[in-house]
Amino acid sequence: MSRRTGRLFFANPGPTNIPESVMRALVHGSQDFQDPDFVELVRNCIARLKRVVRTSGEVFLYTGSGHSAWEATMVNLLSPGDTVLMLESGHFSESWSGMCRKLGLVVETVAADRRMGADPALVTAALREDRAGRIKAVCAVHNETSTGVALPLADIRAAIDAAGHGALLLVDTISSLGSLEFRMDEWGIDAAVGGSQKGLMLPVGLGFTAVSAKGMAAHPQAKLPRNYFDWSVMMERPFRSFVGTVPTQMFYGLAESLRLIEEEGLEALYARHHRLGEAVRCAVRAWAGNAGPQLFCQAPARLSDSVTAVLMPEGYDANALRRTALDTFNVSLGGGLGGLDGKVFRIGHMGDLNEAMVIGTLGAVELSLARNRVPHGAGGVNAALEYLAAA
Repeated sequence: MSRRTGRLFFANPGPTNIPESVMRALVHGSQDFQDPDFVELVRNCIARLKRVVRTSGEVFLYTGSGHSAWEATMVNLLSPGDTVLMLESGHFSESWSGMCRKLGLVVETVAADRRMGADPALVTAALREDRAGRIKAVCAVHNETSTGVALPLADIRAAIDAAGHGALLLVDTISSLGSLEFRMDEWGIDAAVGGSQKGLMLPVGLGFTAVSAKGMAAHPQAKLPRNYFDWSVMMERPFRSFVGTVPTQMFYGLAESLRLIEEEGLEALYARHHRLGEAVRCAVRAWAGNAGPQLFCQAPARLSDSVTAVLMPEGYDANALRRTALDTFNVSLGGGLGGLDGKVFRIGHMGDLNEAMVIGTLGAVELSLARNRVPHGAGGVNAALEYLAAA
């Protein structure tokens, strides 16, 4: 294989591109995490992170990926044998369900067409049938990274309220926070699980849970075993987080990533993600001609602004296309997860990116389609350019 030249265009949906200023901020020597200056830095970061989450609730942080935050959330809110209602969305709702079962929880699923997303009315129906109150939590992946489908969380909250049910609403925001609009308190979310490596533009390794007052009230009754993730222990620790050593360097990076988000402004940030996401979708809609690749998500109102999943025509290998894009054009695309492996490729458009980066990625995809003789409509890149020129 010949040497890949030029800069890597990293278009994966996580981890995402890390801004140069964040990378420089991460290069910091070790220090005592009880140093007063560092204590002030962490407290400032937590207050600013709450503004991104849009919550006045508690925030607990862990050294770990988003999966660690999933586990921490479940063991701190639930007890062995409790039932959770999982909204089917794709690979990550499956993974979350698998974790719940291993923890000794019972999982009931709101089935969904994964190209459309779950129907909130089915949530109401399931909760109304639960007259005994077995269901303790409703679990939803805000943005299903594997399918490019985003769920309307306010509608899910309304569905729970319509049933008059007391279940907690637990939400995975790992690939939505900092990319899609998210309003924890306003939408009545009881726990929001997040990670550092996507919209927050950091390396993998810092997970967190934001918790409502209702969630904190449920915590003392939770009986699942826990130690490193025990919120009761964390409440007595510095920063109300970390049962153990604090990852000090990550907070210098977090402070800078939050500065960048604040400088742009949340509304402008959401608008940028929508603009770049729609440019990608314009290209895919053009490629869909001639029986070509198409958007995996078929619900227009639920198209993700952080990742687009593209379904290949029958008989054509998405992984072969990805290899061409990487080996020939130095563009890294996301692969299909679970049952979508080889059927789907994914274009991430979250975090630190702009129009030029998106157009470069789309150009490499269009070249790779041609190199692999994949049928497709012409003019995908032009469609994206026309949209961006008018946006």
